[in-house]
Amino acid sequence: MRLLPARRRRAAAARTAPRRSRLRPRDLVDESLAGVLARPARAALTTLGTVLGLASLVATLGISRTAGSQIVDQFDELQATLVTVSERQTGGPPVGALPWDVERRVLQLNGVVAAGAVATVSDAGGVRTVPFVDPTAIETRAVPVIAASSGFLAAVRGEVSSGRWFDDGHVRRGDRVAVIGSYVAEVLGITDVSRQPGIVVGDEVLTVIGIVDTAPRDLGLLGSVAITSTVAAERFRVGAPERVLVETELGAAGTIARQAPVALNPNSPEMLTAASPPDLAGTRDAVEEDVNGMFLLLGLISLVVGAIGIANVTLVTVMERTGEIGLRRALGARRRHIAGQVLCESAAMGGIGGIIGASAGILTVVAVAAGRDWTPLLDPWLPIAAPPVGALVGLLAGLYPALRAARMEPVDALRAGT
Repeated sequence: MRLLPARRRRAAAARTAPRRSRLRPRDLVDESLAGVLARPARAALTTLGTVLGLASLVATLGISRTAGSQIVDQFDELQATLVTVSERQTGGPPVGALPWDVERRVLQLNGVVAAGAVATVSDAGGVRTVPFVDPTAIETRAVPVIAASSGFLAAVRGEVSSGRWFDDGHVRRGDRVAVIGSYVAEVLGITDVSRQPGIVVGDEVLTVIGIVDTAPRDLGLLGSVAITSTVAAERFRVGAPERVLVETELGAAGTIARQAPVALNPNSPEMLTAASPPDLAGTRDAVEEDVNGMFLLLGLISLVVGAIGIANVTLVTVMERTGEIGLRRALGARRRHIAGQVLCESAAMGGIGGIIGASAGILTVVAVAAGRDWTPLLDPWLPIAAPPVGALVGLLAGLYPALRAARMEPVDALRAGT
């Protein structure tokens, strides 16, 4: 027998040998999408777990950051802009290093919004509404009395519900006026100051010109009687103020804390001490960490449940398509082609769930922020990372079903599928 040339032998072998299966990436994607869309209801229910998991994660991280920032901002509004100046403790009696004209001295500093001084009137005695003592009735009240400057109300962000706060004119003239807190007004039965009701502090008759109902920085003002520093000095022997409150612009508290002692007492600033608010970066991080810790576990659990759902449904789908897998193998499809299609289908369901979950999470953050009048904050990487994370979850969930499908023998698969 004559031997064929090498070229002819290779051509004959190529014709008789089975053709190698070629599955392009485009064909793999088309087949996977067709497999997912063939059962839309099942695919939707399968991706629901991933949607809930990623939506919970995105919403949790977004809401925690938004809430943490809002809490710190609220703290900023009350504390981060407040500087308190007081006399330095030396172990001896107070020397009166603080002046009463703090508004004139401190408001000249750049970054100061308001300032006021205050001192406790210890020798005021009781407060009553009649100028004589009635032994048969309980009319004298043990109410705290304070001496304040004209800018004290603004420094504590207080508001009056009726009347007004005393001004520089009242202080200079030494007018016998007083402003009472809402709690004191309720106890004394004073609801309106238009008729200039009078109260008796010790032996001094004072005209009530205002009722304070809000003082976020000094709630004690609501239960006190405030008088001018002039009356306090003349009638109750009150000397220098005990402390000075300075409201600053946001970010200027540290600078004002260094400058205020010099402005208030340029001759001996070392006799004063100024307390400025601490750095809030640690507070913000702690709040966000606490909120994340509470809700992050819920999102992870939902994500695991979604992965289990994808794995379960993918495995059921593989078992239902045993005949199809056997036919593909008989026509030349290799194990990696079968495994690749199953993995692509599970990754597609996870990726779709990631897209929908990220969108739902963002909408949740915006809705919560809008309902609370907050500014929504969200890391930009979250919506970008959610679809790949969903696809990765789907890919991991489809590993066992893909391995199960790839191990099917063509004959056994065709026999089981018929």
